[in-house]
Amino acid sequence: MPHAIVATRVGGPEVLSYLKVPRPVPQRGQLLVRVAAAGINFRDIIERRGAREATYPYIPGTEASGTVVEAAEGAEEFKEGDRIATAESTGCYAEYALVDAERALPVPDDVDDVTAAALTFQGLTAHYLTNSSFAAAGHHTALVNTDGDELGLLLIQLLKAKGTRVITTAPTDQREALALQAGADQTLRRADFNTDVRNLTDGRGVDVVYDCIGKETFTESIASLTVRGTLVSFGQRSGPVPPVDLQGTIAAKSITLTVTSMASHLQNAVERRWRSSEVFTAAGSNALKVLVSTQYPLSDASRAHQELEEGRLQGKGILIP
Repeated sequence: MPHAIVATRVGGPEVLSYLKVPRPVPQRGQLLVRVAAAGINFRDIIERRGAREATYPYIPGTEASGTVVEAAEGAEEFKEGDRIATAESTGCYAEYALVDAERALPVPDDVDDVTAAALTFQGLTAHYLTNSSFAAAGHHTALVNTDGDELGLLLIQLLKAKGTRVITTAPTDQREALALQAGADQTLRRADFNTDVRNLTDGRGVDVVYDCIGKETFTESIASLTVRGTLVSFGQRSGPVPPVDLQGTIAAKSITLTVTSMASHLQNAVERRWRSSEVFTAAGSNALKVLVSTQYPLSDASRAHQELEEGRLQGKGILIP
């Protein structure tokens, strides 16, 4: 029987066990996929901690790349041997996983499996942030508040491809170097960044702030915006944002606030294919790069989760069955 990582109960990384499980059987509209690489995301940890509903035992993982082994009735657009990726599946910490055909993304030949797994969730997110949440362009200046994580590095690259000036916060010298490698024009430490942003923009402020930090940066992010600027909130890493007072600075400068989710930007197969094809095409031409990633054997998922929680995981974490 094939192996998978099984979460037996709510808890820490120790609840993840490497076990033999039956090979899943695809139902109508599903693909059976031989997983080549599975992406590790913080939402997997949130789910493991019990913040999301789950029936135990369960196999974690929503992001993977691999090869189609079998296409059930209703999934005939794919065939055995096709390479696909997904960011919206379940049970991807495994040698075999089921993927709804509607949520399967074709992977071109010039993108390898590890790159596909590393790019799918964060790449799709960066695409809708820069194209839909706020349509960045060459005349804009953007502040990227992600503490220099792997999503932030993709955001920087996509923004620079549009000609946007990019300022970013980075908590360490290493993350600062990666941000500059990704193309950032200026990097700042997070403390009092509004003052620095004002100095860098001759007092004007930025057109858009992309912020996944939440509580610790919300007020300063608002203050960093120019008149009719936009705050795009897509995470609460430091905790939920405080209650929003729509008067004061927000009203005075006509600030736009938007909170995003992947589900609302992947409404159907057409939208998924549009976003994924642009991301994978950019990756195939080296216009979009995964600048740092760490690979683990599937059996080391517990260690990978621990290192991610402790901030020791470098870049994107990938499990290899």
